[in-house]
Amino acid sequence: MRIDAAIDAFVRQLTLERGLSPQTARAYRGDLLDLAAFAEEAGVADTGAIDLELLRDWQWKASERLAKSSLARRTAAVRGFTAWLARTGVANADAGLRLRSPKSDKHLPRVLTRPQLDGLFAELEGRASGSDPVAVRDLAIIELLYASAIRVSELTGLRLGDVDRTRLTVRVLGKGGKERVVPFGVPAAHALDRYLEHGRAALLADGIDTLFQDALFLGARGRPLTPRTVYQLVASLLADLPGSGPAGPHTFRHTAATHLLDGGADLRAVQELLGHASLATTQIYTHVSAERLRSAYATAHPRA
Repeated sequence: MRIDAAIDAFVRQLTLERGLSPQTARAYRGDLLDLAAFAEEAGVADTGAIDLELLRDWQWKASERLAKSSLARRTAAVRGFTAWLARTGVANADAGLRLRSPKSDKHLPRVLTRPQLDGLFAELEGRASGSDPVAVRDLAIIELLYASAIRVSELTGLRLGDVDRTRLTVRVLGKGGKERVVPFGVPAAHALDRYLEHGRAALLADGIDTLFQDALFLGARGRPLTPRTVYQLVASLLADLPGSGPAGPHTFRHTAATHLLDGGADLRAVQELLGHASLATTQIYTHVSAERLRSAYATAHPRA
């Protein structure tokens, strides 16, 4: 069977039977089509001729230009592809199953310090002190991101009915369609109240589609807020702050989780707050806390 035809059938099966997201399906297709092009250059057009040497050469060539995370995804795509070939009787799966995924570089997530946070909130408060509804909204966004440690996709998916202003909780729909209720603090409550009472109405466009009328956060034109807008906001806020790592909304999620553990919160409680399926995922923040402790010790202890 030709490699390109097999790729089409494999991706179609992933999408229809396994419910793979369109983004993941596109990524897998792109990786496998890259393999098909490489194989064609090597004179291989049939799935039965795919061997471990070919796959290793393909990965080695890509290692010069791709990050380890991308290489790992390519390996997963090939392993799944060759396993599917074996199940359907098209070819042997040994080559793909023996292809090893590179170990990804582990980087601790970016975490803001308390003084950095204080400076950010002071700046946002200053912007929101006027009558600009976007500035009022931006303060509420950052307050809620830090207070509840929710993901940007969860934030932009919030509806008016998801916020309980009496109990100071917000209901979010997380990964895998799992719903959870998370608390937020008084500063976030004040920022949300100000936004709901003064900012949102000014952003709500006349005649907006009723499908979007209950979206909590709105863009400048009255449409539901997009993750891209939140990324742009956070990137502008963090641009001049020292620190390594991506300058995205997840920074506030990482910061909230780390500060909770620094303050003595139970690891499983933090896991529940973040919506992690595995405790092992949450444990990265214990490493962050330990690293911060070592840094503080080295800086402040007279016999460090």
